[in-house]
Amino acid sequence: MNCFGCLLLVICAATSWAQTSTGPNRREAEYYVAAYAQHYRVPVPLVRAVVERESNWRPCASSPKGAVGLMQLMPMTAQHLRVSDRCNIDQNVSGGVRYLAWLIQKFHGDLRLASAAYYAGENIVSRRGLAYRNPDVVAYVSRMRATYLRFAQEKTEISETIPKRDIR
Repeated sequence: MNCFGCLLLVICAATSWAQTSTGPNRREAEYYVAAYAQHYRVPVPLVRAVVERESNWRPCASSPKGAVGLMQLMPMTAQHLRVSDRCNIDQNVSGGVRYLAWLIQKFHGDLRLASAAYYAGENIVSRRGLAYRNPDVVAYVSRMRATYLRFAQEKTEISETIPKRDIR
């Protein structure tokens, strides 16, 4: 490998690390996650788990199915939630947390069903509930639970320093 190839490899690795580590985007994302979670009364560890599972903290991550942003909002969901820029950290987290809060309410506080619906869509989960045993969804909910529990055990300074302000 020539020097240019080595340099390119180092730049790509550094960029990837910065996007998923503690760079400015991560700090900003953590701020909005904590603020919106508290505002909409959604457990902060759950929102952090969704962001980590869905985008690995990359503000403009995109999926093959068309979901975009930290909380991987689909185009129709974003439109319904009035999110005009799915790559905007504030808008994406605001919309994603509102959607998650709605799902938690819809499924009477059952975080397993809310997580399954976030991943697979609320219609199928509404019809089948815990009888919905799609292996991908079961694996997703299992990973979400593990991530949620990990975040629930961590103490974050960001959620404790949220200034009181109006958020949508």
